[in-house]
Amino acid sequence: MTAPNTEAPDETGSSDNRTDIALLIATFVLAICGLVYELIAGAASSYLLGDSVYHFSLVIGLFMTAMGAGAYLSRHITQPESAFVAAQIGLGVMGGFSAMILFAAFALVENYQPFLFLVCGVIGTLVGLEIPLVIRILEGRKALKITLSNVLTVDYIGALAAALLFPLVLVPQLGLMGSGFALGSLNLAVAAMGLWLFRAQCGMGIRLALVAGIAAIGAGAFWSEDALGGMERRLYENEIVLAQDTPYQRVVVARNGKRIQLFLNGSIQFDTLDEHRYHESLVHPAMIHAPRIESVVIFGGGDGMAAREVLRYPGVERVTLVDIDAAVTDLFRDHPMLAPLNDRALSDPRVTIVNADAWEFLKAEDTLFDVAILDLPDPKDLAVAKLYSRAFYATLTKRMAAGGILVTQATSPLYARKTYWTIAATLAATEAPLAPGDTLRTQSYHAYIPSFGEWGFVMAGPRLGDAPRRTLPDGLRFLDEETWQAMTRFPPDMSRLDMPPATLFDQPLPRLYEEGWGEWFR
Repeated sequence: MTAPNTEAPDETGSSDNRTDIALLIATFVLAICGLVYELIAGAASSYLLGDSVYHFSLVIGLFMTAMGAGAYLSRHITQPESAFVAAQIGLGVMGGFSAMILFAAFALVENYQPFLFLVCGVIGTLVGLEIPLVIRILEGRKALKITLSNVLTVDYIGALAAALLFPLVLVPQLGLMGSGFALGSLNLAVAAMGLWLFRAQCGMGIRLALVAGIAAIGAGAFWSEDALGGMERRLYENEIVLAQDTPYQRVVVARNGKRIQLFLNGSIQFDTLDEHRYHESLVHPAMIHAPRIESVVIFGGGDGMAAREVLRYPGVERVTLVDIDAAVTDLFRDHPMLAPLNDRALSDPRVTIVNADAWEFLKAEDTLFDVAILDLPDPKDLAVAKLYSRAFYATLTKRMAAGGILVTQATSPLYARKTYWTIAATLAATEAPLAPGDTLRTQSYHAYIPSFGEWGFVMAGPRLGDAPRRTLPDGLRFLDEETWQAMTRFPPDMSRLDMPPATLFDQPLPRLYEEGWGEWFR
């Protein structure tokens, strides 16, 4: 009869279990890092170049291709433990500096695309190595189906965590560059853990590389704000007095003496030298033509300039400003340098700020508005272009009081002529509320804004007439009756084109916008 085994459990088995758990935790962390690097590249490209759909699609395609290459290359690695640690060091450094590399490529080198391919290619290849290497390290300790199930489960959960952390925590708190360095630090922490677990397989070269990586990430994080400020000074002629990332955009405020400029994602939104031309042209034609002006809604316009113009009319009782970015409305309501630019309109008791998507706001709102002012970004990507569709306009008109007037900025009738007249055609094809079979009447007009060039607007309403119902308020610097009449006339190179309306599911505006502006500024 064999005596029972009373010896202590095998320490090797206990060590293997600790290694298994550590690698699964590492896989979770690495999934977060890999997806965040992908989101950083897509967001940076969209911030800098516009067309978020195109650039996120390009980045995803580059990453997936590079990950496939990394997975293929993993078969040729003979020492998976040391390769795993080396890959984490490479990812930590390249991923940590990814946003800085892309910003520098745009601001300093002015040749962005090759650097985007480089960043996506290197990071994607290193990410593609991770899962095959982890599986090979765990190979033989458990059944393959259990190993695969465990590794892929934590990998997918990590991807979900990254998708939530990026817009809700990382970008608002750290910005794109800070997020890169934070995640790079996590990769280096995983490398340090791997170095401890596989110290027998890792030589002095990997140890020195880890030390160098930690030093590089630390220095990059320490000087990142100075570096970003230097790059932005190359992009903007004037002194940068405020720069921050929000969940939606990069906000930069520049100043030269009393002159102040606002840039969102690198595009100028206003210059105090000429913003009065834009905002007077946007707001006052609708306000003087509307039958009633007690209740006004403004979509966009987080800088408060449009609200300032609306509040010139004593008959206005309620202004609802709907802007998705709370960071912008907070700045222009509270910042001591910016709030005076809109005459502190966003602190006026008649103004209610709603930080929400315009369409979601309309679906939830049951108030009827007399005037709607659409101070939205240009329709350069599908996310914004939906707000220039016939479906959106139809939804908006259902929230308009009888005879209500809406007006939208509509980009340049010179630089993006087809885009402009498509927007006009879309409003003209929108069914008028309370009048089945009838469509909105429209009035197209334009003004010269030095910061933008020739700029267009379209006003619409079910009973829009030629004669104003009230006079312009005192104190306007640009608009008067004679100027208004001239604004409604278009020279031949900006005259009406016969364009089909933009629908929600067949959206031509981003393509037309890119073609139009590209022809002038390629």
